[in-house]
Amino acid sequence: MATKPNGIDQQLIRDLAGILNDTNLTEIEVEFGDLKMRVARQTQAVQAYAPAPMAAAPAPAAASAAPAAAPASTADSLKNAVKSPMVGTAYLSPAPGARPFVEVGQTVREGQTLLIIEAMKTMNQIPAPRSGTVVSIMCEDAQPVEFGEPLVVIE
Repeated sequence: MATKPNGIDQQLIRDLAGILNDTNLTEIEVEFGDLKMRVARQTQAVQAYAPAPMAAAPAPAAASAAPAAAPASTADSLKNAVKSPMVGTAYLSPAPGARPFVEVGQTVREGQTLLIIEAMKTMNQIPAPRSGTVVSIMCEDAQPVEFGEPLVVIE
């Protein structure tokens, strides 16, 4: 598809898509005079609330065996969840291949680092808001996360 008569530049779209891939952003919008262009991609983070209950279940068979219990446990989990304060990429360990900051079943204290979120090339430590036991980790390493998305459940 070539450049359209209305001035849309295909190479510009490809360049913007490349920026999305390089920066792990989900969308980018630019304006040049009268031309306004938005390029977006769908990621797993958009659907993060659907797989979250499965992350807490030990196996898919267990989730299908007790479907009535899942909504109640999800509601309880979400009220104790530490939510993402920003959009970015969540990392469960300080470096690739390193031990994770926390694991399920581990006791944490208030202020202890649970994970980090990279946003705009800055690593932001996410501290535990209270002491307790990590019941569930609701994101995967290097997963894009959205603002307000549940990350870790502490009870």
